[in-house]
Amino acid sequence: MPKILDSQLKETVRSLGSTLGDMIRAQLGDEWLQRIETIRLDGRQSYQGDSDCSDKLKTLFSELEDEQLLVVGRAFSQFLNLANIAEQEFNSANHDQDSIQELFNHLDKDNVSAETFEKAVNQLSIELVLTAHPTEVTRRTLIHKHSELAQCLRQIHQTSLSDIERDKIRTRIADLVAQAWHTEEIRTVRPTPVDEARWGFSVVENSLWEAVPDFIRELSAKFEAKYDLALPLDAAPVKISSWMGGDRDGNPFVTSKVTQQVLLLARKRAAKLFAQDVDMLQVELSMSDCDDTIRAQVGDELEPYRALLRPLLTTLTNTKNGIAEFLNGESVDDSKWIASKEELLTPLMLCYNSLQACGMNVIADGRLLDTIRRVHCFGVHLLKLDIRQDSERHADVFSELTRHLGMGDYANWSEEDKQAFLLKELSSKRPLFPAKWQPSADVQEVIDTCKVVAKHSEEGFGIYIISMASLPSDVLSVHLLLREFGVTWPMPVAPLFETLDDLNAASGVIDALMNIDWYRGYIQGHQYVMIGYSDSAKDAGAMAAGWAQYESQEALVAVAEKFGVELTLFHGRGGTIGRGGLPAHAAILSQPPGSLSGGFRVTEQGETIRYKFGMPQLAQRSLSLYASAILEALISPPPAPKQEWRDLITEVAANARDNYRNTVRHDENFVPYFRVATPEQELGKLPLGSRPAKRKPSGGIESLRAIPWIFAWAQTRLVLPSWLGAMKSVQTAIDAGKRPLIDDMLQNWPFFHSRFSMLDMVFGKADPRISAEYDKRLVPEELRHLGDALRDELNMSMSLLLDVLQQKEVMESDLKGNESMNIRAGYLQPLHFLQIELLERIRAKGDEADPTLERAMMVTIAGIAVGMRNTG
Repeated sequence: MPKILDSQLKETVRSLGSTLGDMIRAQLGDEWLQRIETIRLDGRQSYQGDSDCSDKLKTLFSELEDEQLLVVGRAFSQFLNLANIAEQEFNSANHDQDSIQELFNHLDKDNVSAETFEKAVNQLSIELVLTAHPTEVTRRTLIHKHSELAQCLRQIHQTSLSDIERDKIRTRIADLVAQAWHTEEIRTVRPTPVDEARWGFSVVENSLWEAVPDFIRELSAKFEAKYDLALPLDAAPVKISSWMGGDRDGNPFVTSKVTQQVLLLARKRAAKLFAQDVDMLQVELSMSDCDDTIRAQVGDELEPYRALLRPLLTTLTNTKNGIAEFLNGESVDDSKWIASKEELLTPLMLCYNSLQACGMNVIADGRLLDTIRRVHCFGVHLLKLDIRQDSERHADVFSELTRHLGMGDYANWSEEDKQAFLLKELSSKRPLFPAKWQPSADVQEVIDTCKVVAKHSEEGFGIYIISMASLPSDVLSVHLLLREFGVTWPMPVAPLFETLDDLNAASGVIDALMNIDWYRGYIQGHQYVMIGYSDSAKDAGAMAAGWAQYESQEALVAVAEKFGVELTLFHGRGGTIGRGGLPAHAAILSQPPGSLSGGFRVTEQGETIRYKFGMPQLAQRSLSLYASAILEALISPPPAPKQEWRDLITEVAANARDNYRNTVRHDENFVPYFRVATPEQELGKLPLGSRPAKRKPSGGIESLRAIPWIFAWAQTRLVLPSWLGAMKSVQTAIDAGKRPLIDDMLQNWPFFHSRFSMLDMVFGKADPRISAEYDKRLVPEELRHLGDALRDELNMSMSLLLDVLQQKEVMESDLKGNESMNIRAGYLQPLHFLQIELLERIRAKGDEADPTLERAMMVTIAGIAVGMRNTG
């Protein structure tokens, strides 16, 4: 396997590890440092197949005291964090590919005209939806230290530094490593939804605020150089939305009061950031020449631009301070707050146009242009907040209401009767809800959420998502609730189709809605639909879910075209394969033809936000990857599958679904095995996100959220949800003589090829040997046959994948990713053996809580998650 990672990266990882070693020596002495180093070397040899070194690790850990196990866990978790920071900084500083230039090379080869390209550019829309799913295991305070450390690494790799400057940075690196070592890496309490939202705001402030205008500037320059096509001033190819503080599906901690607070905090942060921008513009726009429009506004002022911007700065400052006072319970006058992006844009555009008219183009196109582009992207609300709620909660509102009104129980009505009732009320001018009606607390909360939406500006919101949507009435009921409680603008409502059955029925639901005259008129020609990746994969396995998602999108595109409606598909992907995770380029190019014409809206979740957007350079690179892939898909859509391809993938997907369900649903030993073979029960104690691990606290595996379901399997390296049943069904097709057709599909159909690329990446992270170690120590004898059978299928699947892809080993097409995993594997190996030891000790104590063991357990869970990267 070629060693292709830059020597600088390897040296950086070694140097950071050495710095951490010095820290351990200083606190614990040479004996401890030597012990850690021995464990590291044994871990590396164990990973490479040395069973003697594996035995050494198991023996050592069995002899160490609880406190000593905690020290080992902390050391190797820190090593993995430092390795990730080094790699993240290296990737941000070394753009090994220019994705836009690669796009141009592709377009040149296909002789794409400037007109075709311009049409695609006008359709380019990337909407990133930041979500706080519980996959981000790293504390916010450590994220800050890690960001500072990455900045130091960026500085120290500059060749022009003097020895004094270099020594100063090395001292700062040692300082930050020490700070991290002496900081509790595990939260003692779960973050609140407001904490999560604040973290989302910080991602905008510390990364995207700089990255978005830089990305647009770079994009525009390249387009202009290639096609003489500059992006217009109001171009907003990137939009930022959020679920943090708005996603209440199964999260009792997201209330209407929380949503209200998050909306105000977002406005406060936006006012702060725009105030900084405007203050800097005031400093720089000191020139005296201006056009007549500005002169008419400011009179004889010698510095007209400063005079024009001064009131705007005052308004922004009033907004920031006023919101802070309001949240502290003080009485304030919100009429002095900035309320719309037009209030920001008007003075900025006056400045821009005047500078252009007076021949100062270079000044106009500097900081001022960046600020104008930030206004178009972020607005005065910083990001657009989505609202998400379960369809059952909306139905409960109407059930209580209809019972109160003596109309029977809405829940027992037919779908036809529900639609008739809802449409009648939507067309009515009288209020439906009695003024003095007192509903239950849960129903009141749904109503209060609608009232919060009504109190705030349309600019502050994205869309309203209905999880577990399956019928037209699910959508109509939300429109009625919003209207009844004061929302005067047509808030987009998106059904979320999650399970396999719901995905298959999705186009029928949208078709039925489009056949309703009132509905078609109300949505103003634009429909949002969210495609669920997590629950469909948990329901039917990754292969079957992937094909259902594809077919559902195809059918939805056809419905939208039939009614002349623009369709925006919202992809609820996670970081892992089992939750729809794929490298951005492959994910976009494997979409059905026509599915991107209404824009690309996608969730960015948990730790993947930090890995993709945690630094301005990384964010700019990620945005470029998205843009190039979307433009390529718009200009040269992937082929629609041939009928023989459809027939085979339908057959393979159905067999994969049955294979998956035969194990997960129908094997009575599976759930007991899952409970003991993985740290699923212990995972519930880890205070990751604000949302509970289960939708229903009393539920079994069926109520377990997709994220902890996948997280638990990643810990043991079996990563079962991402592959179970898939290659077994491919083998069935090959046995039936379909190998030539499979080869044809791999070669010519991006969607099909992406399925195998995903599995290739999964198998690069899977390790049946580690899974077997968990079973040996934790699984009762009568259940071990199931683990053996699963590992047999995993080994078979890996071998078959290599044969089908004609590879000698996994991840041959991603050598850098493979080597990256290899760098971390030596640090991961000891953590797995340590976690097994801890699980055995914790479970031996039964209900007796042991804070040291539990903390050590949490450290290993977090460390393995960091090492595996895309954990959920």
